[in-house]
Amino acid sequence: MSRQIEFHQHTVRKTIRCEGIGLHSGEPVNMAIKPAPENNGIRFFRCDLTSHHHIQAHMDKIVDTRRSTTISDNGITVATTEHLMAALLGYGIDNADIELDGVEVPIMDGSAGPFIHLLTLAGKRKQTALRKVLRITKEITYQDGDSFLRILPYNGFKISGKIDFNDQVIQTQHYSINLTEDRFAKEIAMARTFGYAEQVEGLWKQGLALGVNLSNVIAIHWDRKSVLNEEGLRFDDEFIRHKVLDLVGDLALLGCPVLGHVTAHCAGHTQHLAFMQAIAHATDCWELVELNQNGNYSVLDQVISSTKAAGDILAPLFRPQPAIAPAASC
Repeated sequence: MSRQIEFHQHTVRKTIRCEGIGLHSGEPVNMAIKPAPENNGIRFFRCDLTSHHHIQAHMDKIVDTRRSTTISDNGITVATTEHLMAALLGYGIDNADIELDGVEVPIMDGSAGPFIHLLTLAGKRKQTALRKVLRITKEITYQDGDSFLRILPYNGFKISGKIDFNDQVIQTQHYSINLTEDRFAKEIAMARTFGYAEQVEGLWKQGLALGVNLSNVIAIHWDRKSVLNEEGLRFDDEFIRHKVLDLVGDLALLGCPVLGHVTAHCAGHTQHLAFMQAIAHATDCWELVELNQNGNYSVLDQVISSTKAAGDILAPLFRPQPAIAPAASC
């Protein structure tokens, strides 16, 4: 068996807080991650607004994917959700309420590492409700030009990524991982976001990326031969590891863990959303199942097979969104 999935839902054991800046706004932001009841999911609250509404962390709430993943509902918006969502999924948190006093999740050091550190300090608490999982039963693919994503049946959650860049720093990189709590923390969580120096300069001139600096972004030198960060890279292949991190964070917006093997080539947030929409529409290629602990059987033996009705219940949650401007290609 590739991954021993926890049978029960989990929330954080206690409230944890952090502060930082928004990558794109440059504004200071405080964030709290709070325990939540079972079947709550991940919810975002804007405590700087008078509205008491929340945003459910779900793909049908995505409204922008141009430079990060932004969700919105009831007139409130939260941007740059992907690193935090990846950390919550990687650490095994199903239910939590996230409070922010700004429009963006703090960028911290540009990775999910600080969030994993916070979650580890808080710990997690097992809940009574059993965990529901999206189990892939047939291949689903999505292609957009050079971008390609596919998910196959798999007894666990595996991601295999590939990127191709025409420079000496990145070149072609591959990475594949069977996602477990330990492997996510050690191999993926610390990989930072990256960009070309001239792209950052261009965004600054437009009044964008105001929070970007060398403490939260890997800046690739103008000559494409090195990075500007004095400490260098955390991994030789940090770029593809961060792409995998982003994909994990976006797939967390499916609303439940996945049993499947995802392959991704040259894909960004826009393609991730289109891929999730393709999954949602392919109701004959997956089952919504509930894990049930019963002795020492394997995960598949413990899965309660769903009926077509389960698919009919889940599918309306994946509502297609209006077309979003394509992200820059690899």
